[in-house]
Amino acid sequence: MGRAKITIVGAGNVGATCAHWCAAAELGDIVLLDVPQTEKMPMGKALDLMQSSPIVGFDANITGATDYGPSAGSDVVVITAGIARKPGMSRDDLLSTNAKIVTAVSEQVKATSPNAVVIVVSNPLDAMVQRAFQVTGFAPGKVIGQAGVLDTARYRTFLAMELGVSVEDVSALLMGGHGDTMVPMPSCTSVGGIPIRRLLSEEKLNAIVDRARNGGAEIVALLKTGSAYYAPAAATAQMVEAIVRDKKRLIPCAAYCDKEYGVGGYYVGVPCILGAKGVEKIVELELDSQEQAAFANSVTAVKSLVKTMGELMAKAA
Repeated sequence: MGRAKITIVGAGNVGATCAHWCAAAELGDIVLLDVPQTEKMPMGKALDLMQSSPIVGFDANITGATDYGPSAGSDVVVITAGIARKPGMSRDDLLSTNAKIVTAVSEQVKATSPNAVVIVVSNPLDAMVQRAFQVTGFAPGKVIGQAGVLDTARYRTFLAMELGVSVEDVSALLMGGHGDTMVPMPSCTSVGGIPIRRLLSEEKLNAIVDRARNGGAEIVALLKTGSAYYAPAAATAQMVEAIVRDKKRLIPCAAYCDKEYGVGGYYVGVPCILGAKGVEKIVELELDSQEQAAFANSVTAVKSLVKTMGELMAKAA
């Protein structure tokens, strides 16, 4: 059995850092792809990363590319392409530009890597993964959005900081859309097996949830010239690992839900089992009334975002 082939589309901060995490973990050979073709930047980053392999001690061929030829037959394609959010810019401001970019990328992926599992990272996430699904025509489980892994990582980080415990002992779940309407699940949050509500007051917990919800915006405001990339890239690499190593990880991802949770054909954050086939199962939880209301609100926001995207794409056409 040969090595997995992983293509990362978009060689900016998130894409290049994702290539770094994937290479260091020896997840497979990597193609780092970016356009326009006049630029040789992805070749530079790929070569630089490749030269770190004797030092770090990993075996991976890393190739830079400005067209889709070298990416043909990929097992996993990660789409990070798109413009990043700038301070004061809403996720919706990104919608029109990034929908066009994701459409173009998805058409190329469909043509060159028809059997790939696709992980979408571009924002606004819930709409972009829906767009990639529409354009590729791939089976729903083979197109997945990276959001929940990052959101729960932020949530777990803040909980560990508050409690003075190792992040390794904090286990958590968030559901719903990525961003302002995400749904924390305190009933599925524990520290070393102890339910979170036994360790933190409702007030403290709500403050931490709010900080996790605005985690991306907090970093945008601090950086001033870009958005988060270390954690988003690490979250994506964890999903790549679950797929190429068929790990059956139970992690929250933006997955296509039709009958599941009564969503009716949209991508939203839900707990999934991730393996070689992509999303192999969506885990349906009994939600309490508060969680149910918050989840319904989140789904409504996702539907509205997808509707706006459809209108913008129709106008542009």
